[in-house]
Amino acid sequence: MSLRRARIAFSDSAAKQLENITSEAEIHALDRALVVISVDPEAGEPIPGDTAGPQLRQYTDELEAVRVLYFVTALCTVVVVAYIEV
Repeated sequence: MSLRRARIAFSDSAAKQLENITSEAEIHALDRALVVISVDPEAGEPIPGDTAGPQLRQYTDELEAVRVLYFVTALCTVVVVAYIEV
C-alpha cells in the first residue's frame, strides 16, 4: 500500500456543485470524504454499468451525510470527482 495520496480533481459539473456549498459543516463533511478517497481511491463501491471507460465508484459517509461519485485514473494518481451530494 502506497503512503502517497491521490490528487483530487473535479469535473466541471462537480466544480459547479462545489461552488454552491456554503455551509461550513457541509464543507467539513465533504473535506473528510475527499481525504478518505485520496488516501484510498478504492474506498468507494463500484457502480455497475458500462465497462468502456473508467470504473465509476461511489463513496458514501452516512454519518456525515456525504455521497461522492468519482473515478480513478489508470495510474491511481488522480481521483476525478463527478458528483457531490452533501
